[in-house]
Amino acid sequence: MRVGTVTEIKQNEYRVGLTPSNARDYAGNGHEVFVQAGAGLGSGLTDEEYKAAGATILGSAKEVWDKCDMIVKVKEPLADEYPMMREDQIVYTYLHLAADKELTDALLKQKSKAVAYETIRDAAGGLPLLKPMSEIAGKLSVQAGARCLEKPMGGSGVLLGGAVGAKKANVVIIGGGIVGTAALKMAMGLGASVTIFDNNLDRLTYLDDVFNIQTMYSTNAAIEAAMPAADLVIGAVLIPGAAAPKLVKRSYLKTMKPGSVIVDVAVDQGGCCETTKRTYHNDPTFVVDGVVHYCVANMPGAVSQTSTFALTNSTLSYGLKIANMGLEAAVKADAGLALGVNCYKGKLTCEEVARDFNMAYTELGSLL
Repeated sequence: MRVGTVTEIKQNEYRVGLTPSNARDYAGNGHEVFVQAGAGLGSGLTDEEYKAAGATILGSAKEVWDKCDMIVKVKEPLADEYPMMREDQIVYTYLHLAADKELTDALLKQKSKAVAYETIRDAAGGLPLLKPMSEIAGKLSVQAGARCLEKPMGGSGVLLGGAVGAKKANVVIIGGGIVGTAALKMAMGLGASVTIFDNNLDRLTYLDDVFNIQTMYSTNAAIEAAMPAADLVIGAVLIPGAAAPKLVKRSYLKTMKPGSVIVDVAVDQGGCCETTKRTYHNDPTFVVDGVVHYCVANMPGAVSQTSTFALTNSTLSYGLKIANMGLEAAVKADAGLALGVNCYKGKLTCEEVARDFNMAYTELGSLL
């Protein structure tokens, strides 16, 4: 199979879909690897390293898209890339289609085989390709929130860990999964007072046992009651493949302290706050009702070296399975990988996305 990666064109995105080590592994399995010139520079990876690993460097993204049977990316294709996608080509990347009707329509129109990192499941039911970026985003959410709380950044001027004779900040985390737990560790490490919400009592029991922090069962009333005392709210909600529920209502903001902060990590799936709108690293915040919002949709891109290696460590094995077996045989052999196929030859094969957009859903097995 001809496998390639291109420079990410999303604003302030510095990660890359393949490392030189990945290129060596694909080449070692008999595949040809093509890399757009300069694609790895944002992650500190040079064209010379890719060449030494057996990859061929091409001058433009179009050359890579035209040449390859499978494109391995980090972020979803953008409008400038839609015409380069083609029928039967495998697009292997984060897609987050539930927040992007335009991309969904483009993939269906081009009849691409779209495999989404975020909906692949492992044998235990986990999300192995979402996990590394969720951990990084959770950690970054606290770093970003702490920075936004600083007065020059528009915040209230509260230090997360407080000081002798001064209160610690109150951090509210909505969601106790991978993102929420990573945020919890960071917030506790900085000395904040933390409350975490979830609707899974077993998960709350675990978090209470391990971290000995305030846990709350997630209801609208409980979340609303927590807002007036919160200095930093972190949205860490995920329903795999589907749009995030709007758990922080616009009306709650009026009860919050001026200069308090919301970091909505769920923005990739549309956000869990009614006032969320997508932002970028060069202009990451906006203010609604006196509350600072940080809603960067590709947070891990800010730490591109760490993120690229953490991500590709996870994506490589599935990518090699697709390349070695072909997509159809691979998904027949691995039901968890089959869940990653969101679009296939013009059909929408992710039930959650079909439901969110009220579109026709086709079960993947019926197409193979």
